Amino acid sequence: MTTASTNTPVGCAGCVAAAAQPVAAPPRDARIMLSLPTIHCQACIAKVERALNAHPGVTSARVNLTLKRALIDAAPDVTPAALAELMMREGFEAHELDPAALNETATGSAGRDLLMRLAVAGFASMNVMLLSVAVWSGAEDATRDLFHWISAAIALPAIAFSAQPFFVNAWHALKAGRLNMDVPISLAILLALVTSLWETWLSGHHAYFDAALTLTFFLLAGRWLDARARSAARSAAEELTALEVPRAWRVTEEGPVEVPVSELRLGDHVLVRPGGRAPVDGLVIEGRSEVDRALLTGETLPETKGPGDAMSAGEVNLTGPLTLQATAVGQDTSLQRMAALVAIAESGRSRYTSLADRAAKLYAPGVHILAALAFLGWLIWSGDMRVSLNIAAAVLIITCPCALGLAVPAVTTAASGRLFGKGLLIKNANALERLAEIDTVVFDKTGTLTTGQPRLTNWDDLDPTQKAIAHALASGSHHPLSQAICAAAQAEGMLPADLTDRAERPGYGAEARLGDRPVRLGRPDWIGLSCGGYDICTALQGPEGAPVLLRFTDAARKGASDTLAALKAQGLDIVLLSGDRPAAVSTFADRLGIADWHAGMLPDAKARFVGGLADEGRNVLMIGDGLNDTAALASAHVSISPAQALDAARAASDMVLLGQDLSPIADAVAMARRATRRIRENFQIATLYNVVAVPLAVAGFATPLIAALAMSTSSISVSLNALRLGGRR
Repeated sequence: MTTASTNTPVGCAGCVAAAAQPVAAPPRDARIMLSLPTIHCQACIAKVERALNAHPGVTSARVNLTLKRALIDAAPDVTPAALAELMMREGFEAHELDPAALNETATGSAGRDLLMRLAVAGFASMNVMLLSVAVWSGAEDATRDLFHWISAAIALPAIAFSAQPFFVNAWHALKAGRLNMDVPISLAILLALVTSLWETWLSGHHAYFDAALTLTFFLLAGRWLDARARSAARSAAEELTALEVPRAWRVTEEGPVEVPVSELRLGDHVLVRPGGRAPVDGLVIEGRSEVDRALLTGETLPETKGPGDAMSAGEVNLTGPLTLQATAVGQDTSLQRMAALVAIAESGRSRYTSLADRAAKLYAPGVHILAALAFLGWLIWSGDMRVSLNIAAAVLIITCPCALGLAVPAVTTAASGRLFGKGLLIKNANALERLAEIDTVVFDKTGTLTTGQPRLTNWDDLDPTQKAIAHALASGSHHPLSQAICAAAQAEGMLPADLTDRAERPGYGAEARLGDRPVRLGRPDWIGLSCGGYDICTALQGPEGAPVLLRFTDAARKGASDTLAALKAQGLDIVLLSGDRPAAVSTFADRLGIADWHAGMLPDAKARFVGGLADEGRNVLMIGDGLNDTAALASAHVSISPAQALDAARAASDMVLLGQDLSPIADAVAMARRATRRIRENFQIATLYNVVAVPLAVAGFATPLIAALAMSTSSISVSLNALRLGGRR
């Protein structure tokens, strides 16, 4: 085991620590973006912003809790590495993101646009309803015509603005030679307006501007619910790209020079300083250090790298400086290849056809044919174009797929609210439908089924002197085993021993002197011991006596056993995938009763494994937290990641587990199955409504206004049915 110095930041993507390059233009504030995956509340935001704003050179710092990012305006001499180190001293994990690599389109802008159109339609419909009440109360002749013209003046611009999403989508579908839900919606709205204008022009008794506005309002409500359900989704491929190191230190004859990563070429020598993330794939040609590969491979412990060893982009150098000879740069690095895997997997999943889309394929042609037949039939029978057009409009309005449009988002929103209360955030609109179809659950190990934080198991076997020495040698290190030792010592109130000449031995451990006697903490074979049958261990050599073996375990997450039992009870198969060593995976799988486990799985192997299950016709739920899980998360039928996972893993997932407890996962599967039943019931309600209402409209017993009221009734029925999702309540 190796320990890092106190001032060395570990795990940040900004692996540079010198002033920014000089620029020709006058200095101006630079914008820096940091990912802060461990913040979770308003107190975190206040602490982060206070620390950043107090840093010399920082003009302003703002934290977005939803995206878990800090956006910082700072002087050119303020480096991302310095700010990331500051965040780590404050207790927050920090990664530099490349703003240029991120799509800066505001999340949720589509939802805000729909909400604005919904408000306009609602306000206009209320005003037109007031005028309609006057007409229904007996207004006649010139007064009635005036109210109709005022209604037209309100309705036409309101619908022109509010119904744009339907008109645009319908136009694009027709240009492509196909039909979608928005085609009958647009026709119904336009036909109601045309019929109303014609009636108003001829001084008719009835106009249906209120029906057109009410129709638009209800449809926008369903569309807004749908947009709200998916507003949290972001591209995982973009997040992976943004995690790349934007700058690097190229070694030249004059010494290390900071350059953009895009300027690196094959064969360049690149310096990776302690705490830095490798910007390229390469071979170590100088130096020895321990490298944290957890985010890429899921391995619990760091791996020692020395001359001749390969290192991948994205791996974190923990201790001594390393010089790499670049073997892959740009799009050819392992991190970029992983981003490509994720993008391909996401595009494959996007081809999933939801229940609503499948219903639309059958529904849209039927509606148009029915309305056309009603128009032609009445025109042939009565010879009255006005009557025929009114009946065709009534048929289109009464069959308008408002209830179908609400069937899915109403249930999704109700289910999302209940699951959010239990600690599970749903990001994707059709995630519940896909979750209800799963038959296999694939878990990652480290950080998903386990806490990802080793716990010291034999601390009580040490005497006070050994505890104080171990605490002193481990202090200031970000190595996971050192942190476990410090946690055990602090929990007991143990003060560190007063050591001198403390020094790092990259790849081995730390050594110092207690008085005039040497002490060591590090790899067992360095100190003369063996781990024996233990998976995770380190050794301590005190000033006298035999060395002591310190044993660790990676504890299972809260609720892991109960969750696995509940998933098995629902008839689901459980699989464990891990990049960790076979011995560690086997021990852990036996402890939780998982028979099907696979160790040493690299990112592409995990993605292929999940893809292979899909090829066998199985629907997989993937649960993981690291970069090594991202491609598999995107490949799965549906996926979940913990809130503590890397941004890229959360972005690739359909759902995010907000707490430490795994129990909501089993609840979500049961809820998804109930939600799918409710969605199907809503389709049945909408179908039954059409079976009853359509013949009345075709027979001429329903005016467009009555048709709009009937359509609203069916929409309310669908919404009320969605509220039954909670069971007894």
